[in-house]
Amino acid sequence: MKLSRIGLLFFGIILCIGFTKPLSAQKYYTIKTAPSKAVDFFKNARKAAYNNDRETAKKEAKKALKSAPGFIEALYLIADIQVVEKDYENANQNFEKILQLAPDYKPKVMFTYGIALLEQKKYTKAAEILERFLTYPQKSDRTVNRAKKLIGDAKFIETALKNPVPFNPVNLGPEINSNWSEYWPSISIDGEAFIFTRQSGNNEDFFVSKKEEENWQKAYNIGAPINTPQNEGAQTVSADGRFFAYTVCNRPGDFGKCDLYYSEMKNNKWTTPKNMGATINSAQWESQPSLSADGNTLFFTRGTDNRDKNKDIWFSTRSANGDWVEPQKLGESINTVFSDEGPFIHPDGQTLYFISNGHPGMGGSDVYLSRKQEDGSWGKAQNLGYPINTEKDEYSIIVGLNGELAYFSSDREGGFGRLDIYSFEMHEEGRPKPVTYVEAKVFDVETKEVLEANLELNILESGKVHLNGKTDAEGMFLVCLPSGVDYALNVSKEGYLFHSENFALKEIHSLTKPFQLEIGLIKIPVKESKPEVTITEKPKPRPVILRNVFFETGSASLKPASITELNKLRDLLNNHSNMAIQLNGHTDNVGSETDNLNLSQRRADAVKNFLIKEGINGNRLKTKGFGETQPIDSNETKQGRASNRRTEFIILN
Repeated sequence: MKLSRIGLLFFGIILCIGFTKPLSAQKYYTIKTAPSKAVDFFKNARKAAYNNDRETAKKEAKKALKSAPGFIEALYLIADIQVVEKDYENANQNFEKILQLAPDYKPKVMFTYGIALLEQKKYTKAAEILERFLTYPQKSDRTVNRAKKLIGDAKFIETALKNPVPFNPVNLGPEINSNWSEYWPSISIDGEAFIFTRQSGNNEDFFVSKKEEENWQKAYNIGAPINTPQNEGAQTVSADGRFFAYTVCNRPGDFGKCDLYYSEMKNNKWTTPKNMGATINSAQWESQPSLSADGNTLFFTRGTDNRDKNKDIWFSTRSANGDWVEPQKLGESINTVFSDEGPFIHPDGQTLYFISNGHPGMGGSDVYLSRKQEDGSWGKAQNLGYPINTEKDEYSIIVGLNGELAYFSSDREGGFGRLDIYSFEMHEEGRPKPVTYVEAKVFDVETKEVLEANLELNILESGKVHLNGKTDAEGMFLVCLPSGVDYALNVSKEGYLFHSENFALKEIHSLTKPFQLEIGLIKIPVKESKPEVTITEKPKPRPVILRNVFFETGSASLKPASITELNKLRDLLNNHSNMAIQLNGHTDNVGSETDNLNLSQRRADAVKNFLIKEGINGNRLKTKGFGETQPIDSNETKQGRASNRRTEFIILN
């Protein structure tokens, strides 16, 4: 706990002490009932205390007590001064004496006593006294909220100190840290770029460090147009590294004291930063943005200013046309009546880290996490534990892709400057889901020209859309894949056959290697309007593998997870009414050749029958089973055999 809280109470008590009617039948005095001589001594004591002359205040208060033993206000004043001076033993005796003389005299005595007990690390007794305080009628909601918070702290601290979590912070070294302050770190999805804010003198700028052979290199200024002679800070970077949002303060023409700005990477350069607009920014203070890995949800902090004691965490999502919608405040599981800020949404999309001094904690601002529930709500805030959190104010943290390594800033001893950035291994209970990602380049399979294509990532089991997006101008895309779910990816472009990929991560509970793909799309052939003059051999049509069509083991029964992909094929045929295709079935080499040939034919027929039921004319659909005769991978591995068990199609005209 912070002694300054006691100091604030001290002066508050001096100003408001002793003007309520006594309720107890025991013999004691108040300023209204004490002899005039005692009252004079007490007034002298109160005046001295107001002038911060504690010694005189105690002497005069003791004279008042000698003239009127049991003078409640004088006892209260002495006890409060003793708390400020850390003379806890005598302070406790005086508090207990007040409660014995007149427990109903002024309930706020119990509030002050409870805080004093917290300072003494007497957590059980502190909670008991503060809970007793709350049994009395209260006039101030703020005091009630404060008491409830302190009770939560008392109970939490006692448990946390007995059950510390592993914590071994490591300074990131002189390549990142300087003799100035470094804070608000962020890291690229591939872990190769580290971005942070550095304050040198009165100026804040962004710096970047790149990783080479597992070592961070000397950080450099990110430069214009993002950095300017004015202050920039508290940034977030999209998973693909192409969207950069950050905080700008006191700019002419902005909406509030601090606004959120953004810049985009185009042609390997950052665009001129722009204000994120009136939908996100208000007349208040917006700061500390954090962008979800899919780029569709922005979390940020809003308050009246940086010193606001009741800042809250808000979020906004993108609409289908890419615009940000009206922000909403997160619920009570995260936001409290005190200050909640510093959000960081992990790439798993389900774990939100944040700072709060409103949830039960170690006494200052602590770091918490909340996990997204199945219904989309956020779960109860979970304190990251001691000694990650201490009696001091902790700042926000970020957690890397694999969930194991976290980064935070601290002014602890042994650093290079004021605030330095540290890393530490996150304990198991504080980790998010492990996440991997797929990075791909999309191009025309014949010309090799890069393509701007549409992306759709679905959760395979439910068919629910996890992400919609597009490649960039270079045909590149990067999407995150939290573990524990199987995904289906569909890449499409007008005039081309779609491409599908499958990522089986349901049984994966640790970080896997990223998927790096080159996706060549096949152009849909256009029929010639004139007959060919010369007869040439047509090129063999390229097959399109339906990687998300699945069958029951040893059967031609389609699994429900196949429906999304089969609907894509149906839509393709509906959009190209003259297209005819051949569906090919393939198996691995497990079992007899005859059985495999028969199974592959039945599976191709099953897809045909599905399409016919969906309204596709059967005359446009041919089928052929190849059994195990055309493997595309080794049959010596489980993964290879899975690749060989496939359904594909080719265009016949």
